[in-house]
Amino acid sequence: MDPTAEVDGMSKLITNDVNMAQSSEFHVSGHKWRLVIYPSKKDRTETKDHLCFYLRISDRNSLPSNWEVKCSFKLSIVSQTKHVQDISKSFVECYNATEAIKGEYSFILHSVLERYIVNDKVVFCAEITEFKVEPKLLVTSIPRTMGTANRLNIMEMPRVNSRFTWNITQFSSFDGEQHSSYKFTVGPRQWNLVMYPKGKGEGKGKWLSLFLHASDYVTNGPKDSTFAIYKMRVFDQLQRKHYEVPGRDWFGYNASRGKTKFLPLEELYDQRRGLLVNDQIYISIEFLLVPTTEYL
Repeated sequence: MDPTAEVDGMSKLITNDVNMAQSSEFHVSGHKWRLVIYPSKKDRTETKDHLCFYLRISDRNSLPSNWEVKCSFKLSIVSQTKHVQDISKSFVECYNATEAIKGEYSFILHSVLERYIVNDKVVFCAEITEFKVEPKLLVTSIPRTMGTANRLNIMEMPRVNSRFTWNITQFSSFDGEQHSSYKFTVGPRQWNLVMYPKGKGEGKGKWLSLFLHASDYVTNGPKDSTFAIYKMRVFDQLQRKHYEVPGRDWFGYNASRGKTKFLPLEELYDQRRGLLVNDQIYISIEFLLVPTTEYL
């Protein structure tokens, strides 16, 4: 069984300018691999109208510095109807410590990709044929079919399940460098907010620092990094002109992403601004997009 990844919600990847999406890990000849797509490379004018498609070896950190993997492979977008044929491109590549991802940065035009989208789903596939490792490495034998087919489900989050608000009273009495909210569940993960009232790093002393932290997985799918598009807010309690900072990040296990310079303390303590009223503050997170991955 060749590694296959079904993307359910392709239009949301493109319209939300999601930079990168990847499959869960699969195993071939004792090594771990991922299929990686870039819906569009906004930083490359010549590829902004293309989808980029790659095959990446993902266990390179466990290999010696002089490792080298030579292989032949074929990347395909699989037709889900009888009206179009699979589109495939073949590669003969050499992977090493500095080049662990191979493929094509202009694999298919968006206008052509539309022919392969059925019910907002696209099926990507890789076929690895010839394979040679230098130097000879001792690898653990892993069945070729282990974890080779999965679905990346990209759903816009229902508003009722996508928000968490942290109400903090007696804000000025907080001691210590950081404070964490209760955990809450959105998509495949448990999350919590972490606040530094007097700032952290570059923001220390002049900014409120705020981070989103991802911890445990609550689904039975692959325990991969989770991509999230979200907004962090501090509520304006007087005029409802909320202070808002957007984010789009990948979260590995026990990972935090956010801003050391989230909100200037001068603005927070300005009573006319309405962010801190009667020593009370409301900090909110709203998730707009959180893909989930499952084995097929």
